[in-house]
Amino acid sequence: MNMITLENIAKTYGEKELFTGISFTIAEKDRVGLIGVNGTGKSSLLKIVAGIDTPDSGEIIAPKDYSIAYSEQEPQLEESLTVLEQVFAGEAPILVLLREYEQTLIELNTNPDQKSIQEKLFELQKKLDASNGWEASTNAKTILTKLGITDVNKRIGELSGGQKKRVALAQSLIQSADLLILDEPTNHLDYESVKWLEDYLSRYSGALLLVTHDRYFLDRVTNRMFELDSGELYSYKGNYAAFLEAKAVREENMAATIDKQRNLYRRELEWIRRGAKARTTKQKARIDRFEQLDDRLANVKQAEKLDMSLSGSRLGKQVFELKDANKAYQNQTILEDYDLLIKPGDRIGIIGRNGSGKSTLLNILAGKIPLDSGERIIGQTVKIAYYTQESEDMDDNKRMIEYLKETAEVVETSDGKTISAAQMLERFLFPPYTHGTLIRKLSGGEKRRLYLLKILMSSPNVLLLDEPTNNLDTQTLTVLEDYLDDFPGVVITVSHDRYFLDKVAGQLLILHGGGKISSFFGNYTDYLEKEKTDSQTAEKSVQPKPANQPKQKKKRMSYNESREWEQIDEKISSAEERLEEIAAEMENIGSDFEKAQALMDEQTKLNEELEHLIERWSYLSDLADA
Repeated sequence: MNMITLENIAKTYGEKELFTGISFTIAEKDRVGLIGVNGTGKSSLLKIVAGIDTPDSGEIIAPKDYSIAYSEQEPQLEESLTVLEQVFAGEAPILVLLREYEQTLIELNTNPDQKSIQEKLFELQKKLDASNGWEASTNAKTILTKLGITDVNKRIGELSGGQKKRVALAQSLIQSADLLILDEPTNHLDYESVKWLEDYLSRYSGALLLVTHDRYFLDRVTNRMFELDSGELYSYKGNYAAFLEAKAVREENMAATIDKQRNLYRRELEWIRRGAKARTTKQKARIDRFEQLDDRLANVKQAEKLDMSLSGSRLGKQVFELKDANKAYQNQTILEDYDLLIKPGDRIGIIGRNGSGKSTLLNILAGKIPLDSGERIIGQTVKIAYYTQESEDMDDNKRMIEYLKETAEVVETSDGKTISAAQMLERFLFPPYTHGTLIRKLSGGEKRRLYLLKILMSSPNVLLLDEPTNNLDTQTLTVLEDYLDDFPGVVITVSHDRYFLDKVAGQLLILHGGGKISSFFGNYTDYLEKEKTDSQTAEKSVQPKPANQPKQKKKRMSYNESREWEQIDEKISSAEERLEEIAAEMENIGSDFEKAQALMDEQTKLNEELEHLIERWSYLSDLADA
């Protein structure tokens, strides 16, 4: 069985210890999602597994012929190559064969009568036949098309950053490696491409290890979850929903342990305050134990503080209005005689295919780009905070706390209390010991989180967010969503993230291209369901009516089906009763995490069984009524 095992892996960057002594195995058909706060070392761990980086210590064990394909978050591509040449630039045997075939074909075109080249080409054709190489070539073009890349002869240097990312993703997908590693694969993909990628990965023959902020994608693709937290790796069975359930149990158990530690803390604190005249070895050990306990409890307090309810500036009745707005950008019509009224309290998501002008519309509202014609009206009390896809230039030699204090030393919460910049850093998942860290030492994700926090601390009443979920971890997004839930002002966001849009937007602007924009009142999932229903209705309306056919006799129950019908109610009741028992057991499980995991596994199987039983009940019920 193909598998890769990492044993006692440790990695440190500079003074920062990312993780130490972590071990895990990824087996064939495993679909592993890796999550953790930005800066905990997710991308570093992916690179170690991929063999691009080496651990400080530990061992990686895999078969000799074990192949790994890795798609980076920020891929380094060869600017002079065409899209197709770049996709075939990997070292997988099938790609080497395809490159050799293409090169030999060029040589033959130059020297059509040279027999040795003809023979070489014939041999390569046989090898491609034997290894389904032609299918790989066709597959590459199909994948590129599904990811929105249609011109395979275009040079890499002519592509946008998002298009380069999609080419690198296609390059990884076609290799059919034993392990496919994807770092934020859904960045820069629209809904159709994400949905296609979900389906593609569900059929992928090898194992999968991925980092993504898209929680719907994570839930639908994975069957295992890894969590990097404070240098340790926690493993969970099941998808993202199962992980959330298991983590809640783990944290409840941890809370019970912490209560015990707090009692110990109080006793240690009482002892330390009394002081000790002589520092014996035993007393010194108690002082060390006190300091370690103090650090652990500080981390717990940090984890508990996720409240982000800040007050915003007062917002009047007028926010934004566009009248007869027209805008063309790079020979593409973005707005055409467009009217838009944005009111206080609006929560608007802007969606559409890549290149339809979503960011341009946001820039027009922000006043960064002028209209070609028409009018943009903005209320006098509007105070905009604009989170763009590109972070502002940060002074790398500044410390985090200094950078934040440039905006405000204290901010006011919605209940009238004040919070310092240091406290805000804690609430935004930066532990106290990191506040003096120089910005240059932060990861890319940590810089984005700091930049977002600075924007939120400016006390805005209108938030413009351009792809805020790109490069932010799931924990930070949860904090942001909690903040937006209590935010009293207007939120307008461009995003491809279905989960995020479902949570923050109650109205959508859909950019169809060519200046056509429609509105939808409801969340993103509601919109997708409506589109699906409309599409199915349209298909039915154009289908020819079937010719008159003789009526078929109604199907009657077989003997086995009759027996099944007699017993099925009892089976359904039994499954429901056991599910209730499991729920009761989980509430009183205490600190036995292994038992909790076993109960959750049983719960998952029972839910699947119950769903099947209900489907059978519906089918048999129809037969019984026939």
